Amino acid sequence: MDISEEANDKKTAEQSLFSTVVSDEELEEARRKSAFKQLFGSRRIFLPPAEKRQQRPELQRNVIVQSKAAEHYRSGTEAMGRRQYEKAAVCFTKALNLQPEQTQLYVSRAEAYLQLCDFQSAAASYKRAWILQPGAFSRRLAFIYYLQGQCLFDGGLFLEALEAFSKAAEVKPDCRVYQVRSLACLTAAGRHSDCLKLLDGWMTSGSPTAELHVLRARLHKRLQQTSRCHQDVTAALALDPSCLAARVLLQQLREASEEARLEAVDRTVSGRLPEALCMINVALESSPQDARLYLFRGILYRRLKDFTAAIEDLVQAAELSDEEEEDQEEVRGQGKEAVRREAELQLVLTYNDFAVQCFGRGLYSEAALLLNKAIEEEKSRPGLYLNRGDCFFKQGDWCFALADYQQAEEMLAPDDPAVRLRLAVVHNTLGRLCFQDGRFQEAADMFSAAIRYNPAVGRYYESRSKAFRKLMSWTSARQDFICMLVLDPDSQEVPPMLMSLFPGFSVSDVLSSPKGEEIRAQLMDSIQEWRSSSDPQRLSGKLQQMNVTDEDAEGHPKELKLCLNQEDLQITVKSLLQVEGTLQSLVRDRPALHQSGPDRAINHLPPSTSRASNTRGGNSCLEPTRQK
Repeated sequence: MDISEEANDKKTAEQSLFSTVVSDEELEEARRKSAFKQLFGSRRIFLPPAEKRQQRPELQRNVIVQSKAAEHYRSGTEAMGRRQYEKAAVCFTKALNLQPEQTQLYVSRAEAYLQLCDFQSAAASYKRAWILQPGAFSRRLAFIYYLQGQCLFDGGLFLEALEAFSKAAEVKPDCRVYQVRSLACLTAAGRHSDCLKLLDGWMTSGSPTAELHVLRARLHKRLQQTSRCHQDVTAALALDPSCLAARVLLQQLREASEEARLEAVDRTVSGRLPEALCMINVALESSPQDARLYLFRGILYRRLKDFTAAIEDLVQAAELSDEEEEDQEEVRGQGKEAVRREAELQLVLTYNDFAVQCFGRGLYSEAALLLNKAIEEEKSRPGLYLNRGDCFFKQGDWCFALADYQQAEEMLAPDDPAVRLRLAVVHNTLGRLCFQDGRFQEAADMFSAAIRYNPAVGRYYESRSKAFRKLMSWTSARQDFICMLVLDPDSQEVPPMLMSLFPGFSVSDVLSSPKGEEIRAQLMDSIQEWRSSSDPQRLSGKLQQMNVTDEDAEGHPKELKLCLNQEDLQITVKSLLQVEGTLQSLVRDRPALHQSGPDRAINHLPPSTSRASNTRGGNSCLEPTRQK
């Protein structure tokens, strides 16, 4: 290959590798134009002046865009007229791409989407138009959200429907329809608590109506909040007494309450008191203004020994029975007056039972205060006076105790054993106090009263014998000493009294004498007569009729418990008779009588009618036979 061919091949390769290689001719032409430009500056010097140039219409971009957008809008409008909604939506979208600030284009496209049931796209277009013109299309936008929510609700998509209805309510907060539909979604989804919160917000922010109260009552009923349901029903009837829905709900609540009350009665009769209390609480939630239910629950609390709660319920029952309510008690077969009387009676019994409990714990002052309240409510029950007398007796207020016992004696049978034993002990105690004070005649009268109420206690005769001896009434003193020998021959006081009253005689001499046998026979007769007249079996029927085991129609006991029963009273009597130093300490440290007890005057005690004549004599009155 020669040199010329090799040069051509090299040039061809360079041109194929570097496509922008400039030839020498082109370089020369460029140098020439540059020199020409440097010489003349610009080609405009060869043009005519501006005013002599021909004017050409300038093509403006805005005109083209507007015309094209208008063309798309016309096409979309024509498509809407022919019900070609998809094509219309496309045309309006093209127009919006050219002119995105035109509000009418968004509105037109939203209507096209609405006809296609594309609620989400329609809402988005209307929302854009609402932003461009605030407040102009809020009603239409809210309606679209409402349609979307209703379709979702019909399809069972309750949470999605709730979101749509919530958006509609945000756009038009003054339209209650959208909020109600939100409630419907929450209810259908089972979110009753959220539904109740939403309804509470409405009623707090605005004026509640009877319909809203009924709606909230139904929600409370669904959530088992029966008491609040009753409150809303009552409020609805207060706003609109003719509201049929509220009356229906009220009737349903009353029926549920009566059913629960009957269940409580059955459980009470079978002795299941805690279960009965639960059922009566259910009944009260459905009918919190029924005085009978408070009465029932108060009785249950009393039997369960929850006295504070019992007192509150019984007071509530009495107050409700006095209020002017509907004739619901008469409808149920029990008058308000009967409920009030029963509540007052049970309140008295509750005060008494509470006092008995305090008495058993040694709280005698508190027990007396409770019995004062019971007596204020009911002054015709002798058991209350007996119990208060026991409280005073335990506190050493003998005169107050005697006054209450005497009051009970006037109201009960005179041969009632509970009263007679108490009166005997109190008279003996007061007699000992009088004896220690040197008032022997009063002491003898007190001992005589004690013997009249209980002639079977030898210590009473011993005390009266000593009092007669101080009064120099030897015949009466010797007679009481013989009674003491018969009843209590092992007493430590027998030897000194025998030496003082029958010097030179033995116990057998005194008892075997004609006078001694006569006194023994008289004593046995009087004791037998006292025991027969004080037989608890004979008096049980009368006592039960008065204050022991009366029950009402539903089996609620009306018994009046005593602080000291028969056995406790006997133990108390024996302990008092066996303790000698107690009375001496009481004489030294006895406080002055005060008016902490019953508000009644303490009169002088009446003299005993069985006091023996004060005659002076020697041993000849008994004529004992000496033992050989």
